[in-house]
Amino acid sequence: MRILSGIQPSGTIHIGNYFGMIKKMIESQDKGELFAFIASYHALTSVKDKEFLEKNIFEAAVNFLSLGMDPKKSTFWVQSDVPEVLELYWILSNHTPMGLLERAHSYKDKTARGLATNHGLFSYPVLMAADILLFDSNIVPVGKDQIQHVEITRDIANTFNNTYGDILTMPEALIDENVATVPGTDGAKMSKSYGNTIDMFNSKKALKKQVMKIVTDSTPLEEPKEWKNCNVYKLCELFMNNDELKELQNRYATAGEGYGHFKLTLLDKINEYFAPYQEKREYYMQNKDEVKDILSFGAKKAKQIAQAKLEQIREVVGLIY
Repeated sequence: MRILSGIQPSGTIHIGNYFGMIKKMIESQDKGELFAFIASYHALTSVKDKEFLEKNIFEAAVNFLSLGMDPKKSTFWVQSDVPEVLELYWILSNHTPMGLLERAHSYKDKTARGLATNHGLFSYPVLMAADILLFDSNIVPVGKDQIQHVEITRDIANTFNNTYGDILTMPEALIDENVATVPGTDGAKMSKSYGNTIDMFNSKKALKKQVMKIVTDSTPLEEPKEWKNCNVYKLCELFMNNDELKELQNRYATAGEGYGHFKLTLLDKINEYFAPYQEKREYYMQNKDEVKDILSFGAKKAKQIAQAKLEQIREVVGLIY
């Protein structure tokens, strides 16, 4: 089973990213053949700053390697190091009805939020289809907002196969209905766009500042606290086992401690959980050449598969003569 995942080069990552997607992606390395790429071409739809993009691509690689991406178990590369995807993107564009793209929710949502319209943004689903189909991907783990893109991929693949034969593998979207919404510091879903994140690779000082910003009620110190709807407790659930949670519930029920104490407990748990990853991250940040070698190794693996698939596609469409 081949699993494909694209990773946005967004620089900093927060614990919502980790528990919502990254942790499961890393675990999938033991469940199938994982293909994971840093979506550098996709990033060009919104990023127009050379230094910013270069920095984010590198840091995305460092973050994922630090969190357990294993280049021996998986194929891990930067999208633009395998430009064969762009040739397939063009070939597939000629099998993509305009109406299919005009119905894409993502384009409508982004333009509604004020993102400047351009062809790249409009044809984003076709490039995503090329990412998926170039590697004969069986499974594509996505959030609910990305289901339509996998459906568009299937529509494009079906049109192509109806014309040229059974060439492209039909992918399936994998939706994890059990993924909990990780609350941000304000109680809403943790998101950079809301400015409510807790970034696990922050400096200790900055991380503490974020944790201490978590919104709580105004129950005074001398009264018991309610844990069931507390944002601090909800975040503690990500890091504590059942015994630890029961102990924390008892602390909430006992007067004498304030939310500040519970926030410090959460902070300790976050630091403890991510300490080994932080150590690895510091190592990779200081060894840029090693990171580049790992990405180059992954690109060679990906390129070998991409070239073979593209050769097959070029032949059936008539580009080999």
